[in-house]
Amino acid sequence: MVYDIMNDSQRKLFEETHDIDFSFEMGETARFRVNVFLQRKGAGAVFRTIPTKILTLEQLGMPPILKQICDKEKGLVLVTGPTGSGKSTTLAGMIDHLNNSFEGHILTVEDPIEFVHQSKKCLVNQRELGPHTHSFANALRAALREDPDIILVGEMRDLETIQLALTVAETGHLVFSTLHTINAGQTINRILGMFSKEEEKQVRERLAETLRYIVSQRLVAKVGGGRLLVTEIMGSSLRTRESLIYGEGENRTFLEIIEAGDIHGWHSFDQSLLKAYEAADITDETAVLFATHKTKMRRDIEMMNKMRYDYAEESSGLQMATDQ
Repeated sequence: MVYDIMNDSQRKLFEETHDIDFSFEMGETARFRVNVFLQRKGAGAVFRTIPTKILTLEQLGMPPILKQICDKEKGLVLVTGPTGSGKSTTLAGMIDHLNNSFEGHILTVEDPIEFVHQSKKCLVNQRELGPHTHSFANALRAALREDPDIILVGEMRDLETIQLALTVAETGHLVFSTLHTINAGQTINRILGMFSKEEEKQVRERLAETLRYIVSQRLVAKVGGGRLLVTEIMGSSLRTRESLIYGEGENRTFLEIIEAGDIHGWHSFDQSLLKAYEAADITDETAVLFATHKTKMRRDIEMMNKMRYDYAEESSGLQMATDQ
């Protein structure tokens, strides 16, 4: 059955590597991201449904700052999170926002192509690893000669791709990409960890110059069923750049920068979780489970509950006095 949905080159690659990723569509009916693999009983496959409709950033429940992030003229924007946290969906919403509001050339390099974008105000060209290019690195090299304004790189999965993404961002392009990391600190550490100690100082300086935003996201259990998106957003500031260059107490410093940046629309996971708990969208157990600082989250929840109780008592006393 899985051989029937693969073309000749895909079958050949599968037989050589024993696993393969590709997209598969059934006309206008449905579209899937497919992974075919070899296992003990033979071939196996996983089909992930790709929605045919691209949701807007508002429909996705994303913070308003994401539209400001899209308005950047150049630099590197990273969307991070664990597998299945909706990174591709968020990026599709951001690209669609640009496609509706900006005139230019959008180039995407994906493995495989997931959401299909029609050219609106922008000319959109989508390339897929395998059929259209051999690697993210090859596509990024070619991109410098293809006059794009905005480039989406499906994933910064190796050293060469990271180096080229930084180079493309340095040459005046807006670059979007993803990493399988859970927050800003881990994202920076993952990138730096790809380079040698001798290269670290230069890479820190390049990141400080090009990095515009890190948007990290998770999906958590929602009260009443379903899942709720919670985010952490860190942007570029003088303090961010200094922390990137000098790297002292990075994880703690980045968290302090994020939580102090609420005037810019930045926020940490813990701030998002506490806000969701206050709105009764998640339980206290969920808030603590996903919190970065669990003890502090418990204290904040206890304080919030006490304030609610005190307010209810005060309101009840005022009502009784009014009745008398």
